[in-house]
Amino acid sequence: MNEIIKTKETAILVGCLIDNRDEERMRLSMEELAELADTAGVEVLDVITQNRDRIDPAWYLGTGKIDELAQRAEELDVDVVIFNDELSPSQTRNLDRIFDCKVIDRTQLILDIFAGRAQSREGKIQVELAQYNYLLPRLAGQGKQLSRLGGGIGTRGPGESKLESDRRHIRRRITELKQQMEDTVRTRQLHRERRKKNNVFQVALVGYTNAGKSTILNQLTNAGTLQEDKLFATLDPTTRQLELPSGMEVLLTDTVGFIQDLPTSLVAAFRSTLEGVKEADLILHVVDSHHPDLQIHMQVVDRILRELKAEEIPQLVVFNKADAMAEGTYLPPADEWILISAMRQDDLKRLLKRIESYALESFNEMTLKVPVSRGDILSLLHREGVEMQQHFDEEEEAYQVTVRVNRSNPIYGKIAPFLLDKPETVEESW
Repeated sequence: MNEIIKTKETAILVGCLIDNRDEERMRLSMEELAELADTAGVEVLDVITQNRDRIDPAWYLGTGKIDELAQRAEELDVDVVIFNDELSPSQTRNLDRIFDCKVIDRTQLILDIFAGRAQSREGKIQVELAQYNYLLPRLAGQGKQLSRLGGGIGTRGPGESKLESDRRHIRRRITELKQQMEDTVRTRQLHRERRKKNNVFQVALVGYTNAGKSTILNQLTNAGTLQEDKLFATLDPTTRQLELPSGMEVLLTDTVGFIQDLPTSLVAAFRSTLEGVKEADLILHVVDSHHPDLQIHMQVVDRILRELKAEEIPQLVVFNKADAMAEGTYLPPADEWILISAMRQDDLKRLLKRIESYALESFNEMTLKVPVSRGDILSLLHREGVEMQQHFDEEEEAYQVTVRVNRSNPIYGKIAPFLLDKPETVEESW
């Protein structure tokens, strides 16, 4: 009889519904856990849940249900049991004694996916830092778990040899990673300041994971970023130049996708990256319009934007995947919104025009008369990237320059003496 060879790791998913409080949220959370497992390359063989007054502090579920779960795991010969909530160190140690397979939680699963997806140096630092912060209080009792690790989920990142190191080594590594993060944050802040100084209009793509942000970025800018029908297909922020119909150029940045119950350690690690959203002049909130839980997805994104203190930035809700949307689908109300499919060129053109309308509203157009002797002013306009047209008047030995300046640009004070007329509003000048 030929032995059956597994091509994928197999798992049982485990969840706990507290006192029937929010069955809809629980359903969505368990569905996402299954999607996360699929993204990690794991085949789900069974899903087991229990309704309780509270999560058991020692075992997560009741002891009877845990015994039943252990028996089921043995029957199915699964490689891993994945719990939907973050397990405490004591819960992990207790469960590790019961199961003859790996035991991980939602946080560890997401960390594993992030470790596999991070490509940039900064992304790798952030993930490794989050992994160590998660693992440090769980070092005790890891022996049995480590003895089972032979690849697969829960094993990417720091690695077995580092996990077996003592706490002093782990803390030293955390300190090193934090210092590296501070260095990268400073570098990124310099880039942001340079963009602001150069008068560049910045657009940030945000949204629930798998809403189609990377597809929109690729379609508009040929960025070539990874796009898959999986959660967290892309992790590292990508910024590309985007030309609008009028010829104006703006910067478009894709960000890491949000998700319900994103681990605290990851939110903390990626906060420095997400802080870039606050520098945007416009936020494109991308929503999967055919997802049955799109309203919950929008609420999650809005909550995180509030936490980042970015809720005051102008926002355009982009209901994406219109080509897959069922007739009669309810779209939640939004102040400013557009319905598109990122795969249709006509829709992308409409989106570009909407972006352009926001960009133009943030600029004033004005005409300057600059004497030949004031080359410093001409250099300033060129350096700031605001010049539009320039004409030399031989009789007056001066340049007449038409410029378009972002209202927040500090060069206003320097160029004011050379204005031929007062700044016009965007509506008047465009």
